[in-house]
This record gives sequence, C-alpha cells and structure tokens, in this order.
Amino acid sequence: MSQNLVSLTLTHDQVTAALTALDQVEASLPGLISLQPEDRKGLVFMGPRSEAFCRQTVRVLDQNRQIVPPSLDLGGAQADLVAIDQLRPVLERLQRLLSRVDDTVNALGSDVMVTALEGYGQLKLSGAAHGLDELRKEVGARWSRQRRSNPAETQPA
Repeated sequence: MSQNLVSLTLTHDQVTAALTALDQVEASLPGLISLQPEDRKGLVFMGPRSEAFCRQTVRVLDQNRQIVPPSLDLGGAQADLVAIDQLRPVLERLQRLLSRVDDTVNALGSDVMVTALEGYGQLKLSGAAHGLDELRKEVGARWSRQRRSNPAETQPA
C-alpha cells in the first residue's frame, strides 16, 4: 500500500532562484521587525473584530482634532493603518505560499515515512533470512523504548 501524495524534483537553480526572490522580498520591505517572544506577549492585538473599532475611532478623532491631546499620536496611528493596508496583500500571499510549502514538505515526509514503515516491516519479516537482522535492529532503534524502572523496586525496604 504505497503512498505518493506528491513527487517533486527541484534543481539547484530553482532553489537558488526561490531564495534570491525571497531575498528581494525582504530587501523591498526594510522596515519589517522581529519581536522577541516576551515582547510579543505584552502587545495589545488588533484582531479582526477590533479593526473596525480602531478605524472608526481614528476617523472620528481625525474629524474632531480639537479633542485630540498632543500626546496622542493620531498621525502615527493613521500611518500604521495605511501600512497595514499595504502589507495585508503581501501577508496573504506569503501565508498562501507558506501553507503550500508546508503542505508539500508534510506530504513528502509522509510519503517517505509510509515507505520506510513498509520497508521496516519487510526487514522484520525476512531480514534475518538475508543477513539483515543487525541492520534491522539498528534501524529499529527509533522504536525502542527504555524500560521504566518500577518505583516500588527502587524504594528501600
């Protein structure tokens, strides 16, 4: 019951071209940042439902500048909304591409795993008859479990 979800052969030039294109994407977006996990935890996120609230509030504040204190960076928020709108199509395209690459890698790995499991089964069935018992044991180390000691056995009496 062999499996072949995907067959893919990439040339060195194709991989190099893809990496060069990704370099170009990164170079064309020099303002992108990378947050540390602890910094990410402290953020107040604007989710899909909050976005409408944020846009409406920024719009109302812009129309009523007399109530906006100098300490409130309304211009920065407006610029951030513009940048979000500009980045969103890039993000969506990259997410679709990442999803396809991830699915392809997972499918390729699954194909290999199914073949390896079937092959290991064959090694178990007929490997000894062909002098492959030691190789089967070596390959099968992935499945070996270390024996757990019984807590009752390790406790002094």
